[in-house]
Amino acid sequence: MLLFLLTALFTSLAMGAPVGDELVHIQDTAWGYGAGGGIVGIIIFILDVLVFIEVFKSSRPTSHKILWSLFVFFFPIIGLIIYYLFSNRQQYTSNYEALP
Repeated sequence: MLLFLLTALFTSLAMGAPVGDELVHIQDTAWGYGAGGGIVGIIIFILDVLVFIEVFKSSRPTSHKILWSLFVFFFPIIGLIIYYLFSNRQQYTSNYEALP
């Protein structure tokens, strides 16, 4: 499963490369790419992955897990902000008990 996810991730990164006949200007700093790439994009991607992990480990109903995941997936920056402000995370923390 992990191999499949890594393959899908690297494929999506490769497909995101600019294609065309026009000259592509590469910026000198990674900050110039905004949320689509560079350091800021990597930080947003890591925060999104952390939200997905937190949502799927929570005790929410399955429909709520899917809705939060889709919201964060389609709106990465705004979804992160809204999730951390309005998701009532303390109520849905999972309490796992060890098996005897």
